[in-house]
Amino acid sequence: MESHPETALSRLIVCHECDALYRTPDLPEGGVARCARCGAELFRSSHGGPDRALAWTLTGLILLPIAHLNPLLVMHLGGRIRENTLLAGVEALAREGMWDLALLVFGTTMLAPGLLLAGMFYLLLPLRFGRAPRGMAEVFRLVRLVTPWSMVGVFLLGILVAYVKLTAMAGVVPGLASHAMGGLMVAIAAARASLDDHALWNLAPEGS
Repeated sequence: MESHPETALSRLIVCHECDALYRTPDLPEGGVARCARCGAELFRSSHGGPDRALAWTLTGLILLPIAHLNPLLVMHLGGRIRENTLLAGVEALAREGMWDLALLVFGTTMLAPGLLLAGMFYLLLPLRFGRAPRGMAEVFRLVRLVTPWSMVGVFLLGILVAYVKLTAMAGVVPGLASHAMGGLMVAIAAARASLDDHALWNLAPEGS
């Protein structure tokens, strides 16, 4: 059976150093493909594969609402308890007129991680059962586009700094969202590390 022309093209890879054209090889886990002409690394096979990537993606989707709807830090000050969620922090920044910072926090800690995880789930679940999802190329591009903007780790570092500084003024306890954020950071990193882009694209069945 002949493969579809578009599928055949998707199995090709061009060396970014010397423009040599190769058919994408099947690599063992952790293997590296190098250009025979110049020795540049073409790509490497990630550890884990699609099943592990799907499991980590589902974990991230479970942790995402927990991180957004629960308190980040719980403060005990003057006999009163104050709790703040991530969404409340974005709203507070907007009320103070800091729209650019509010949009940045919303985009990098809520929108981008949500789109990344939803996109990976949309791609991986049908591919797990041997079917190519509709609009696979477009969703694939979206996942690659939002990946650098998913900055949960940077935000978690900011929470840690705030926690250290606030403990000198009041009793501060990390909330459930802080723990969920830590898990979310690990889940996103593990999901992307478990499946490289070439392996994801090559999961598409022939002729799709």
